[in-house]
Amino acid sequence: MATSFGALCTDFYINQKLAVKMDLPAEREAALHFFERIRQQLPAMSKFRRYDGELALESARKKDDPRYQWLALRRNSIRTGHVNPDTMDQALSFHKFILQQVPYHLSISPLDVDYVELTYGFDLECESNHDEVVYNALFADTPLGRVMDVEGGKVLDCQPFVSVNLNDHGTLQAYFEVKTRQKSRRGSAGRYRDEPISVFLTVRKYGPVDAIDDLQAYLPELSRHCDELAIDKLVPELLNPISQCISSSAG
Repeated sequence: MATSFGALCTDFYINQKLAVKMDLPAEREAALHFFERIRQQLPAMSKFRRYDGELALESARKKDDPRYQWLALRRNSIRTGHVNPDTMDQALSFHKFILQQVPYHLSISPLDVDYVELTYGFDLECESNHDEVVYNALFADTPLGRVMDVEGGKVLDCQPFVSVNLNDHGTLQAYFEVKTRQKSRRGSAGRYRDEPISVFLTVRKYGPVDAIDDLQAYLPELSRHCDELAIDKLVPELLNPISQCISSSAG
């Protein structure tokens, strides 16, 4: 993959979410017409699927090619993702195109907009216990880490999540999150071999918006904040320590 962020992890992806306050149209005709418009412009997105509470359109995944795109429609949100893009601009162009289509095919008005967010996701392959790796990378020898350092104990769950306001009004926020894999109530996660540790950076801008076309103008702002926070904070303070701990635990 060509992006510099992609070189730091197993898979890198840029996701977008548009959340609305009113339920989106549930009629069969409206949803199919929307997906068909996307497929006409992006022929590779030809796999239509239905999940619990979600309709999804995905690009056909080719063997040995980690790149793909997806679009998911839920009752109160439209989400899109570009996995392992060749360039950052390629991913942003995809998200912008979806934002251009959504208001007119799904009848979204400016007052209806709850928020729009952009997420940078980094997956790291890890065969060791995910929670122990995250604990050792981020919490060992800290006050919070010592709280978890119980004689005879074992780290059960270590998935930090923190957020910060980026402006005085609280309408622009950033979220940093580390996700490990699901476990049983007793802490057993079975095999870790095929599951990654995921590190997320999300920048969210709350509505309402003055004009529906303003949604597209938010993307450069969200992307700029994601770039800066990823370079200055996420990579050196989260991603690199976890990556180094994965390497040492595998040795």
